[in-house]
Amino acid sequence: MDETLEKRTIAKVTRRLIPFLIVCYFISYLDRVNLGFAASAINKQFGFSGTVFGLGAGIFFIGYFLFEVPSNILLEKYGARRWIARIMLTWGLVSGATAFVQGEYSFYIIRFILGVAEAGFFPGIILYLTFWFPAAYRARIVGWFMVAIPISSVIGAPVSTWVLTMDGTGGLAGWQWLFLIEAAPSLVLAAVVLGYLTDKPAQAGWLEADERKWLSDTLEAERKHRESVRKFRLSEALTNPRVLLLSVVYFGDVAALYGLGFWLPQILKPLNLSPLASIGALSIPYAVGAIGMVLWVRHSDRAGERKLHTAIPAFVACLGLALVPLVSDPVAEVAVLCVAALGIFTMLPVFWTLPTAFLTGTAAAGGIALVNSIGNLSGYVGPQIIGVIKDATGGYDGGIWFLAACVFVAGVIVLLLGHKPEFEKIPTSASAPAE
Repeated sequence: MDETLEKRTIAKVTRRLIPFLIVCYFISYLDRVNLGFAASAINKQFGFSGTVFGLGAGIFFIGYFLFEVPSNILLEKYGARRWIARIMLTWGLVSGATAFVQGEYSFYIIRFILGVAEAGFFPGIILYLTFWFPAAYRARIVGWFMVAIPISSVIGAPVSTWVLTMDGTGGLAGWQWLFLIEAAPSLVLAAVVLGYLTDKPAQAGWLEADERKWLSDTLEAERKHRESVRKFRLSEALTNPRVLLLSVVYFGDVAALYGLGFWLPQILKPLNLSPLASIGALSIPYAVGAIGMVLWVRHSDRAGERKLHTAIPAFVACLGLALVPLVSDPVAEVAVLCVAALGIFTMLPVFWTLPTAFLTGTAAAGGIALVNSIGNLSGYVGPQIIGVIKDATGGYDGGIWFLAACVFVAGVIVLLLGHKPEFEKIPTSASAPAE
């Protein structure tokens, strides 16, 4: 084994793909959660109750759910470059159109269409990464890619807060400018994707011949090994008990992720923090999550272990969320939110090594999309339940405890998945993953 060739190839592929994909996902996630920053202004202008806002925030995921699997299958069929560009173009147009909602029903409609437009982007990228990185590197690579989630909140909080101050400029409200300005980068990136991404290693002119051969041969050998254990057809992947259980696991973590993302600005509002302190309170938990994510996935790759590295963060997230309603001091509240964010974000990338460990080809496209689509239904359920509980009780405590329960159940299921080889020690293509 030529470890120098391996490290050189992986380093080159990482430099070429990951920073660009991080930027794309950063814009995607910012377009998805900027509604949380606009919430107070939108609710005030249109008189939305917590239930109405929660339904509007969550209905995005119904459109996302319905079109996720077909979108990912089309990506696998037509190539990531063209399909990802199409997704980014359509979601940018629809996200910008959110600035022109006129009330409750147009709010619901535009959020549903945004879910349809963005369907397939995230699972498409997860599938795309399996075309380029052997199994031994995937937790780390997915972690670097998904660090865009907390970074989008760290950067998005001050940027979104500043854009909201443009209220009245050009006759538009600040929340309208927020959607218009933050939609523009996705339209630009859609064109860049077409010229920059390469569908598969064999087409990568930016790799040397020996690098292309090593990478293609390694990925092909891994595919044959997985299929020698069992090759799933698409229909089998969509009904496989492990795939369905993983969908429930992802449901729990995403419930916590989006429940916190959509409602955190409003949860912190009663603390009456100054504008600068509010930005810090919104940003610090996500910064902690980002740092923890990078360190945890490196540990998982080095240990070659996935199951415990998925379950432990779930219980950490549960602990942090469960403590949020029990503290009232601003510093203590931010501290427990940091614990929650640490668990939520460190769980995400290692989780995605589980379905990609045993699914290949079209089955991988469909299975990964199914896990993501079912998991993201919690983005519909979580915000809506928090909104209903808030309207019924006048506070967020019950909703936060609901999120804690969701992520606790996720951790328990991971521990009960059984001793499957792909969930335990993973094969390494060299003595250790490249740094």
